[in-house]
Amino acid sequence: MATASALSKKEVPVCIKWMTEPDMPEVLKIEEKSFEYPWTEKEFRQCLKERNFFFQRVGLAAEYRQKVVGFVIYESSQSRIFILNLAVHPDFRRKEVGKQIIKQLINKLHPERKKKIFVEVRETNLPAQLFFHQMGFWAICIVRGFYQDYCPEDLYLMQYSLEK
Repeated sequence: MATASALSKKEVPVCIKWMTEPDMPEVLKIEEKSFEYPWTEKEFRQCLKERNFFFQRVGLAAEYRQKVVGFVIYESSQSRIFILNLAVHPDFRRKEVGKQIIKQLINKLHPERKKKIFVEVRETNLPAQLFFHQMGFWAICIVRGFYQDYCPEDLYLMQYSLEK
């Protein structure tokens, strides 16, 4: 993996593709480096298998030089997209990888059908809050004590909407 110093401060162009089985080891490494309470491989697999009449869950991987440098797991229904997990490898943060992933999701919206994207962010995750705000998301509610199973934090529900 290229180091942060080896990369310019500018945008790193990535190829965003469907997440596949061979991507899983790199996705798990990014997850471990990104979160205090990372998803396990079993949780990833269970999440991606789940689908029904109302929604499907999808994984996308962002590749740079054939290496996964970021990913998103989202739930897509007829009217909305709900981001379940998003992470970028630490060496590729501030290189607009996350922006390219979010722009891919925004491109899936349609003014007559799927108009909104939602994401949940921990109250102490200020970098994520600022990132999503910069991408046009707004906090629409606070859920007190949401994460009480493993930490005493609130959740901010943020929304991007085509309806301004």
